[in-house]
Amino acid sequence: MHHRSSMLARAVRFATLAALAAPASTLAGGFSLNEQSASAMGTANAGAAANPENATTVLFNPAGMSQLSGTNISFGATVLDIDAEAKEAEARRNLPGQSPIMADGSLGGDIAGPAVLPNFYMTHEVNESIDVGFGVHAPYGLAADYNDDFVGRFFADETELTAIAFTPSISVNNGNGLSMGAGINLIYAEGRLTRYQDLAAQVYPNAFAAAIGQGASPAQADQAARQAVSGYQDPYADIEGDDIGATFRVGFLYELSDKTQIGLSAQTGTELDLKGNATISDFPVPGVPGQTTTLSEKVRVPLAIPESATFGIRHNLSNQVTLLAGATYAKWSRFEELDIVSREANGQITAAPQEGAILSHVTEKWQNTWQFNLGGIWQATPKWALKAGYAWDESPVDEYLTARIPSSDRHWLTLGAQWKDAQSGWTLDAAVGTLLFTDDPAFTERNYQHSNPDEVADLAPGVEDPSYFKGKYELSAWSASIEVSKSF
Repeated sequence: MHHRSSMLARAVRFATLAALAAPASTLAGGFSLNEQSASAMGTANAGAAANPENATTVLFNPAGMSQLSGTNISFGATVLDIDAEAKEAEARRNLPGQSPIMADGSLGGDIAGPAVLPNFYMTHEVNESIDVGFGVHAPYGLAADYNDDFVGRFFADETELTAIAFTPSISVNNGNGLSMGAGINLIYAEGRLTRYQDLAAQVYPNAFAAAIGQGASPAQADQAARQAVSGYQDPYADIEGDDIGATFRVGFLYELSDKTQIGLSAQTGTELDLKGNATISDFPVPGVPGQTTTLSEKVRVPLAIPESATFGIRHNLSNQVTLLAGATYAKWSRFEELDIVSREANGQITAAPQEGAILSHVTEKWQNTWQFNLGGIWQATPKWALKAGYAWDESPVDEYLTARIPSSDRHWLTLGAQWKDAQSGWTLDAAVGTLLFTDDPAFTERNYQHSNPDEVADLAPGVEDPSYFKGKYELSAWSASIEVSKSF
C-alpha cells in the first residue's frame, strides 16, 4: 500500500509541475485543447462521453466512473507541435492625415513551437453506488511568438495562455444502467500579451516641424520625418496576469442495451479576470530627446471561458469491433473582445482619473462551434487493440481574425494502439494525430474602437485606409501521446 501511495504522489507531482511549466498551442477550437488522453485521442475523442475505458472519464464524463471497479489511475502526456507561419504579410503604420508609411520587417518566422500537455486522473469505488475521482489536466492554452522584427509587431508579438485544472468529481448509479456524475474544474490560468507601440503619429509631426524650423522645404521635411519614424526605437508593451476560476461539469451515462450506451456531459462557462501589470519600456521622455523610461500600471484582462456540451455513443458491433461517435457544442460567442483594463486611477500609462480605462482593445466576436467525431476500436488479440478516429473541428474565429490567433477549420486524423494485461491491471495507450487545416487563413486586422467594435479607431479626415496588418498564413500540426493506466 505504501508503494502504491508513493507512485500516486509522484504521478500527481509530475502532472502538476509539467502543466505549470509548459504553455500549450492551439489554432482551432478556440483556445481549448483536445489532447487530454492517449486512450481517447486514438479515436479522435469519438464517443468519449460514453466510453469510460479508464480514469480519464473524470474529464470526459464523470458519470462513467460508475463503470470502473476498485481504484484506477491514468497518467501521461501529449506532445503537440504546430507549424504556423505567415507566407505573406504587410502592415501600414498609423499616420492620420498623411500618406501612409508601410512598416518594415520580416514575416515573423514559425510562431508556434512544440508544447507538452501532461495529465493525471484517479477514480475510487466507494461502494456499489458511489464513485469519486480527481484529475489534473491542461484544458486551455495558447502560445505564439513572432520574431522581434515582425512586420506586424505593432499588432502582435508574444501571446501566451497557460491553464491547469484540478477536477474533483463524484458519480452515483441506480443499478439499472443509469449513472449520473458531477465535478468542479478549479482552473489556475496565467497569460502574457506583448507588442511594440507605434508612435509614428507622434514622431512624424515633431520631426516634420523640426525640419521646417531648420529651413527644409515641405517635401524635404516630409522625407526627414519619415526617416525619423523608420529609425525610431519602438516602445515595447508587456502585459502579464493570472487568476483562479471554476467551472462545473455534470454527466449522464445510460446503457441502452448490453451492446450500446449513450453519454452526455455539459460544462458551465465562466470569466477569468487575469490581474497583473502592464509595462512599456523604451518610452520616450517628453521634452528630453534621446532619453527613454519605463512606464507601469496595474491592469486586468477579462477572458471568457465558454459553456459546452458533449454527446457520445458507443456500440459494440461484435466482440472485436467497437464503433464510437460524438459531437461537442461550445458557446465561444462569449468571447467578444480582448481588452486590457486599468486597475488604478492616474496610472503612468493611461493617466485616467479613475480605474477602468481601456489601455488596449481587440475586437474578437467569436462564433459558437461544433466538433463532430467518429472512431473505431478493433480488439485484434486479447491484449492488443488498434484504434482510429476522425474529427471535424470548427474554428470560432470568423470575421475578425488576428495576428495573435490565425485560425481556420481543421480535420483531425488519429491512430492509436492499446496494450492491456487484465491479470496485472496495467494498460498502455499510445496515439498519434495530424491536423489538416481546411485553408490558409488570409485576413486584414485593424484597430477598432472599444465603444464601437465595428468602427476603425484611427480614422481621420482625409484618411481612407488607416493602419492595418494584412497576412496570409500556412498552418499544419501533429501530435503524439502516451498514457499509462493501472487498476487496483
